[in-house]
Amino acid sequence: MWEIISKDLGNSALITAFAVIGVVMWLSVLFSKYLTFGRIHGSAIAIVIGLFLAWVGGTLTGGQKGIADLTLFSGVGLMGGAMLRDFAIVATAFEVQVVEARKAGLIGAFSLLLGTLLPFTVGACVAWGFGYRDAVSITTIGAGTVTYIVGPVTGAAIGATSDVMALSIAAGLTKAILVMVFTPVSARFLGLDNPRSAMIFGGLAGTVSGVTAGLAATDRRLVPYGALTATFHTGLGCLLGPSLLFFLVHTIVG
Repeated sequence: MWEIISKDLGNSALITAFAVIGVVMWLSVLFSKYLTFGRIHGSAIAIVIGLFLAWVGGTLTGGQKGIADLTLFSGVGLMGGAMLRDFAIVATAFEVQVVEARKAGLIGAFSLLLGTLLPFTVGACVAWGFGYRDAVSITTIGAGTVTYIVGPVTGAAIGATSDVMALSIAAGLTKAILVMVFTPVSARFLGLDNPRSAMIFGGLAGTVSGVTAGLAATDRRLVPYGALTATFHTGLGCLLGPSLLFFLVHTIVG
């Protein structure tokens, strides 16, 4: 019986992946509601569960794709890939009202620039503190602090090693989780109660996953606005990381 079920689930890998993620999200929401009393959003708990499952899958198979290396859960690799991720981001952006978006004005654009340069500087300083002295490694880790997408994109463009790119992803993921967890807690202090402030926050925080999950736990109506600038933030980081920022770091460290 189990062999038949396993074969059917394996043949419908993407459908199985949606079912698995659905169960994980359902459990995460329950944990958030009854264990943390809503203080930690279910999305943040789901990411922690996902990291644990990725470790389990890698340990069992010795592969490089986490739980997707298990035949039964191979569809998770497609579901979590760039195609569906970008589709979800674009679909979210369609909910933005142009009139509200214009209210961000120049300060929204400034938040994008500041939200790129400030975390990059922090990440570069941390990389230097841990003994990295070459411009490629410092730039890659700094770019990872911008977002976990900008890090590997920058590293691939300037020739970083795989271990340095892995560190950049870890840095960006840590930032995303912190933004997820602390956005609902600090929402009142930050004034996250209107589309304009959500767009500025998205530009400063940068990480799409962190911003969307954090705003979803604060006010779901703000999610499209924060996601909009956070998406631009990722694009700006991918543009500046392997070009201007790399040349700047190279000029400083040689």
